[in-house]
Formats: sequence, structure tokens, C-alpha cells
Amino acid sequence: MSNIISGKELSKTIRQTVKEDVAKLLEQTGKVPHLVVILVGEDPASLSYVTAKEKACVKAGMKSTLLRKDETITEDELLTLIRTLNDDPDVHGILVQLPLPRHIDENLVIETIRQAKDVDGFHPLNVAAVHLGLPGILPATPKGIMTMLKSTGMEIKGKNALVIGRSNIVGKPVAMLLLKEHATVTIAHSRTVNLKALALQADILVAAVGRANMVTADMVKEGAIIIDVGVNRVDDKLVGDVDFDAAKEKASFITPVPGGVGPMTIASLLQNTVECFKMIETK
Repeated sequence: MSNIISGKELSKTIRQTVKEDVAKLLEQTGKVPHLVVILVGEDPASLSYVTAKEKACVKAGMKSTLLRKDETITEDELLTLIRTLNDDPDVHGILVQLPLPRHIDENLVIETIRQAKDVDGFHPLNVAAVHLGLPGILPATPKGIMTMLKSTGMEIKGKNALVIGRSNIVGKPVAMLLLKEHATVTIAHSRTVNLKALALQADILVAAVGRANMVTADMVKEGAIIIDVGVNRVDDKLVGDVDFDAAKEKASFITPVPGGVGPMTIASLLQNTVECFKMIETK
């Protein structure tokens, strides 16, 4: 029977620390971190995400602004808005909620956000920093995953880690962060032939492929730590990429869905906003 890594509980501790940091920054500088979130269109899931982020910022004592734009906004108009926010000394963090409408180049949008205000950690220079092991803003979800892993007390160094998923948002950066902690890392994906064999060797398994219950109990090594990033809706119920009820009997630690990685992503975003503030205001 495994221990549950509650992202909900762990994030509470992080949010409290962030709140205390924000209070100190206000005392030192007379300012608080200001996050601006841009939401294009009316996607319900995206609206839910940005609302949660906005509430978290306010609770932490930060300033939060949500700019909602119609999905007909042109690429040039969106880029102009971002450049205006880049130049605004009152704005410390910029987040453009993805996905964007098809007529807008997401990569161009990400590249336009000033690196020092890139709270998502998606700017090419921040991505390069992760790969090179240099200081930079870490992507929020991988950052949260590493915090969860370290909360178990298990030493990552020397362990076999399997990351299922190769996205630029989760899979690739979390693999780089695991490498930085001296794990032996394998990246698997939808075309991996021997996935079960690889999974059974994994002391750490990060599932981020977006397929409900893809990781079954017979793929889990006894005592492994499982981080489930997947959020899938099955019969009006949210489930992860891992068959939680079965896998928890073999894993030493496992994250639930919901209540696992999701809350940690938002907590890490708050940490990133504070980091951006410090880079801009206390340089």
C-alpha cells in the first residue's frame, strides 16, 4: 500500500511561504508581484485554469490581472499587447493561456514574452537554461513534480526514472531536471515498443502522455514512486494516466488525480512570479 503524495496539502505549505515572501517584498520595495494572464477565446477548461491562478495570486498577496480577448484577435494584436506588457514596469509576470486559436503561432507568442517575465518557463532562453543546467525560470509543472519527488525523502541520485511523454511542457523538461539530480532517465512515448519492460525497471515513473489508465499495475515496479500528470475525463470523472487503485498497491508513493500535480503547478507558478519580481525589482 503506497503513501499518497497530496499536491493539495503540499501546495498549501508552498503558498504560505510565497505569501510570507510577498509580504517581505512589499516591506522592502513597496511593491508586490503583478501577474498578467491573457486568455484568448472561451474555452471552459482554460477559463477554469486561469480563474484558479487568479485566486491563488490574490490569496498570496499578489496583484493579478486577467485580460480576456476574443478568439478573433489577430496575431499582430496579441503580440502588440505582449510587447506593451513587456515594457510596463508594473508588470512582473506574463502568462498567455494555451492553447491559442489556430491562426496564432504559439511559438512566436512565447518568444515575444520577455524572458524575465516568462512565469511559465516556456521562453527559448529559459528552456535552454533547463537543458544547460543554468539559472532560469523552470516550467511550473516539472518544477512541481520535482518538489513532490523530493517531499518523499527518497534520494533521486542513481535511480532509474522513466518519463512517459515527450512534450515541451512536461516530458522533456522533467527529464532534464531528473538528469540534473543524477537519475538515469529514459523518455518513452506513444511509439515506444517495450514500454512495459521499461516501466518495470523504473524506480521513478512520471506519466504525462494523456491516455486514461494507460499505466496498469503490471507495469509498476514494487516500491516505485509514481507521478501522474495526466488529466482525462472518463464517464464524467477525472482520472489520470495511471490506474490509481491498482497501482497504489505496488508503489511506495503515488500522486492522485485530481489533487496531485495540478495544485502543485499553480503553487510553482506563484513561486515563479516571485522569482520574476526579484529579477526585475531587486537586480
